[in-house]
Amino acid sequence: MNAKRVFLFLSLVFSIDLASAGKLSIPAADEGLPGEGPIRRYQWFQNLWEKKRNGWAKQVQQDQGALVFLGDSITQGWGDNFRGHFKGIKVANRGISGDTTRGVLIRLKEDVLSLNPKGVVILIGTNDLEENASPEVIAGNLQLIIGALKQHNPKIPIILCNTFPSSATKKRPADQIKKVNQLYFAAVKGDPQITVLDTWLLFADPKGDAKKVEFPDLLHPNQIGYDKWAAALQPLLATHGFTETEADKFEMEPGFVSLFNGKDLTGWGFRNQRSQEKIASFDGKKASSDGRYRAINDRLVVTTPPEGRRIQQLWTTREFPKNFILKLEFRATPNADSGVFIRRPQLQCRDYVLAGPWKDLKKYKPQDWNEIVAIVKDGVAHCTCNGEVLNAKFKVPATGPIGLEGDRGQMEYRRIRVKELD
Repeated sequence: MNAKRVFLFLSLVFSIDLASAGKLSIPAADEGLPGEGPIRRYQWFQNLWEKKRNGWAKQVQQDQGALVFLGDSITQGWGDNFRGHFKGIKVANRGISGDTTRGVLIRLKEDVLSLNPKGVVILIGTNDLEENASPEVIAGNLQLIIGALKQHNPKIPIILCNTFPSSATKKRPADQIKKVNQLYFAAVKGDPQITVLDTWLLFADPKGDAKKVEFPDLLHPNQIGYDKWAAALQPLLATHGFTETEADKFEMEPGFVSLFNGKDLTGWGFRNQRSQEKIASFDGKKASSDGRYRAINDRLVVTTPPEGRRIQQLWTTREFPKNFILKLEFRATPNADSGVFIRRPQLQCRDYVLAGPWKDLKKYKPQDWNEIVAIVKDGVAHCTCNGEVLNAKFKVPATGPIGLEGDRGQMEYRRIRVKELD
């Protein structure tokens, strides 16, 4: 991030109060405004901008501490009730149809920072492309948006959604959107405060464009699209404590023993990847030493690595020499990649629809809970997902621990249990 640009913008955003004139209007000229690139001034947009922002100005107190959704028409399209999603969460919609990254910069202080949000979900950039802004300019404005949010609250969780696919017929070709998303990731890479959600791959067709079944006009999602977006956000919102804060009421079957108590990582630790020698134990601890694995409300969460991909493995401290049945449930963000180690070999555990290798499963539920069952007998594991066979003859050693791998995206595991067989 260019430190000089960030400093100049932050100076502006915390000193210029556009509301002081009594009207939250679009400035008449670009001179002196933060960022670069297009600011829309079509009459319809100016009217909408003023209507939305003046209405929000009356809600600042009631929207304090909300989870704020920030963006353009796609965000605005959630509506005030977010189409029935995110019930139980205090949310505030700060999307304006037609807005650009620079437009968001101009209104960030009044529309977002004034709410002291508990979290921010960002989706912005597609309209910049229609106005012929370069991906570099778009990403530069995003850096300023992120910088202001971080200065306001250095701990606030920020979910950055990849720009959705669209179409060259909408002046939003796939190669330009891909470039924007690449630059977005480069701008926030390594920052643990920001989680990048792969909402491009979630929606893109094989050519990288939107699908009409989800985006009838190749730009705006319909109910199917919003449902998929909400489902993709759900695991991250749970990890950040916005949802699923109640205890899991699951009752274990007779004969099974839990391998995860839901409260901490007792019974789990790190091992040398080659020798399998134990090198760390996390008994009584809520997180692994590197923070990658966390016990959160009965879920063992493998968090999204800030650097994009990082392979790490967590193992049980005990080993399993007898025949056994392993059962667990997992939930993956879009294109997340993980794995379940049975004694030592790895069974791929991923967002199968996008990441494979089993893309044609009929019962897999994207961004929802799915059950893995591995029946281990005499050195062979029969492995299924929601009852569908993944590998019927998965060879495993005579003994060894159970392990979970993290690679990319966020993976969650729960109800991890074993029943030893005679």
